Amino acid sequence: MNRFHLSTSAITRRTALGSLATAAALSAPLAWSQDRFKEPIHRVAKAKVEAKPNGQQHPLDPAIQLAKDALVDFRRRVKDYQAVVVKRERINNVLGDYQYMFVKIRNERRENGRIVQPFSVYAYFLKPEEIKGREVLYIKGANNGKMLAHEGKNSILYRFGSVWLKPDGPVAMKGQRYPIYEIGIENLIVKLIEKGVRDRQRGECQVEFRKGAVVNGRRCTMLQVTHPVPRPYFDFHVAQIYIDDQRNVPIRYAAYTWPRKPGGKPQVIEEYTYLKLELNKGFTDKDFDPKNPNYNF
Repeated sequence: MNRFHLSTSAITRRTALGSLATAAALSAPLAWSQDRFKEPIHRVAKAKVEAKPNGQQHPLDPAIQLAKDALVDFRRRVKDYQAVVVKRERINNVLGDYQYMFVKIRNERRENGRIVQPFSVYAYFLKPEEIKGREVLYIKGANNGKMLAHEGKNSILYRFGSVWLKPDGPVAMKGQRYPIYEIGIENLIVKLIEKGVRDRQRGECQVEFRKGAVVNGRRCTMLQVTHPVPRPYFDFHVAQIYIDDQRNVPIRYAAYTWPRKPGGKPQVIEEYTYLKLELNKGFTDKDFDPKNPNYNF
């Protein structure tokens, strides 16, 4: 038996859960108060614009290299972390409200080609009120690839209890842009590299580095990529990545589509901010076990 398997005997409430939306990440001890967090404050107006890359290279080359270096450094230094993730997403052309989730994330680690620590997520939704108390637990490679989840007490679905769901199935993906297995800082960096390498094959790209940006009191370097002209092969008009200067990890990503009218304001596609980030907490299997007495599975 896989030693990371979560026994189904731990689940006492098992009916189908009608509309659970959980793909973005999430977990937190109940002691965390939703009132402690407001929309993330990010400031770039006074940030210093760095010199653009020279003409001998693609404008994206320095950004791609920066992301690759950050990925190597992150995988080397960070085993696990906790944070409050603030996300907002546009789905079916409707921009949703901010959602706050306390998360514990344990990165996958390998030794001699063998997985000794699987990618693991525990998530607890803090607000808004209609989703407060939702819990999600996922371990890559365990439980037949499914995640465990239940709604909060403010939902009529709470009475159905905890159920196993396919992370990328229609129930788990309702109201979400991505499945839960794509959450986390490492996955974010990987996605940024993939987008950069792909967009590097095209022109019409402007890149700026801005020193002195601030996210919730953390000094950052903000990398901004702009595609001036709408093209079917571009995912965004403007993308901004905020890299914490002290920790050398991205703590905010935001992407915007082109304005609806010339001269208008770009429209938010998606944004994710990691607040209260704490690295290397020393999580164990207990932190991703539904029998943990601090959880409500």
